[in-house]
Parts: sequence; structure tokens; C-alpha cells
Amino acid sequence: MGFSQQWCNWVKGVLVSARSSVLVNGSPAFEFQCHKGIRQGDPLLLFLFLIVMEVFSCMVNKACDTGNFEGIRLPNGGLVISHLLYADDALIIGEWEKENVKVVARILRVFYACSGLKINFHKSNLNLFGVGVEEEESS
Repeated sequence: MGFSQQWCNWVKGVLVSARSSVLVNGSPAFEFQCHKGIRQGDPLLLFLFLIVMEVFSCMVNKACDTGNFEGIRLPNGGLVISHLLYADDALIIGEWEKENVKVVARILRVFYACSGLKINFHKSNLNLFGVGVEEEESS
């Protein structure tokens, strides 16, 4: 994304240098190396998450640009909406086609393979709404 090598090294340094300790009876025990990256609550976490979600957004845009995914075109020649991102929520919007669902599934698999971020199915909803679609087709 055009970040300088020095900036990338700083972020990598933060990721590999994290250490933690556990409180035992109110006193800190020995320190240990964290192997899963940034700790929850780290101020850098939200910024890095936004960078990763920018990659997800680019993946969806690329699928739209190549004609593999069809978003919803707004009336009167308006723009095409394919996805909306807010905080850690993603809303993917597309034409009512089986191929669109397959493309979204592929994008999510590739995104997981590249980032390690996956869908938490306990906190997620899959809502299929079809405007002008028969009820049997949307169930």
C-alpha cells in the first residue's frame, strides 16, 4: 500500500516484541512472549485492522471491476454499491444470482488465507433479501 520499509519494520517490531504476564493472587508472574500478534486494546490494533479491511474492500472492488460480482446499481445511472464497511462489520450487497454468492464465498476464503481473519459464525448473520424475487427462491 505504499508504506515505507521503515514504517513496515516498526509495525513488525511491535508485532514480534509483545510480552505479557499473568496476575497470580494479585502479583504478576513471569513474562512470556506473545505469538499471536497485537494484544486486545492496543491502540495500533484498530489502525492495522483498517488497513486489512482496505484489502478486503479492494478484493470486492476488483471482483466488480472484472465483472465477476454484480453489485446493486442505484437509480438514474447512479453508482454501483457492492459492499459497506463499518467498524468490524461488513455488508455485501449484490444482484440476486447464484454466481454472486459463489464469488463472495471465494473472496472470503482468499481473504482468510491471506489475513488469517475469518468469520465468527456465532456473531454473524446471513440475510438473503430478494427485491422482486419469488419467496421460494429466497429461502
